[in-house]
Amino acid sequence: MLDECGIDAQIIFPSTIGLGGQDLGAVSDDALKRLSIEIYNDGMAEIQADSGNRLVPLPLMPAWSVDACVAEAKRVAGLGARGVNMTSDPDDLGAPDLANRAWDPFWEACAELQLPVHFHIGASVTGMTFYGRYPWESHGPNTKLAIGGTLLFIGNARVVVNVILSGIFDRHPDLKVVSVESGVGWIPFILEALDYEMSENAPTELARLAKPPSEYFRSNMYATFWFEQNGGNLPPLIEAVGEDSILFETDFPHPTCLYPDPLRSVEAKMATLAPDIRRKILGGNARALYRI
Repeated sequence: MLDECGIDAQIIFPSTIGLGGQDLGAVSDDALKRLSIEIYNDGMAEIQADSGNRLVPLPLMPAWSVDACVAEAKRVAGLGARGVNMTSDPDDLGAPDLANRAWDPFWEACAELQLPVHFHIGASVTGMTFYGRYPWESHGPNTKLAIGGTLLFIGNARVVVNVILSGIFDRHPDLKVVSVESGVGWIPFILEALDYEMSENAPTELARLAKPPSEYFRSNMYATFWFEQNGGNLPPLIEAVGEDSILFETDFPHPTCLYPDPLRSVEAKMATLAPDIRRKILGGNARALYRI
């Protein structure tokens, strides 16, 4: 399938136990939860090895425990993992929220091991609860799906602004974070709004950051791009977000994916970009981030 679509390698995200592994929170037996995570991650490592690193499934983290996350990050790094997949709301599972300094050992481990931390849309109990409440009840089921899918993209803005304002990147400047399946069009507005709101409402807290909030996205964060046209005027959007901060996404095999011809489907809009920027978005940025 990769050969047919012209794709060299594919990063793969989970669904069976939640996009962030959050569904394991329904299990009360800690040993069973930990074993489930390890079995899943071992299976993903086998898929990656068997594919010769063309299929790169991201391991899940036992987000109910900071210490367990640190240990599992180190373990999967030894298995060849190129990143980790994290829930955006570990407090749903009984752990501190991600702004808490208790998570610093985890961020430190991920930075040292070159494991970018991924936050997929809907990757928490909280996130999926919002998803269920987005549509008004009178809409039909297909319309509800479209409304939920649309607003899940914007939902990751919550993750982006919370991560930036947590001071994580000042303490761990080598840490990389990816906002997955969330698009890029909303990012310039959210970053501009974040700078403005912090200057208006939290100037003392703003002064504690090493640089304006919006600048952390270019230095430490990535977003994924696939269907957006930006009114046929793509270059300004890419410039606003940062050409080094965008990864190409096929979204396969979701209904919104670019199959059967992902590269041709974006050919016209990508042609509006300079060749070096095109190369970065279609593969160069991912090759560097995932060490492929």
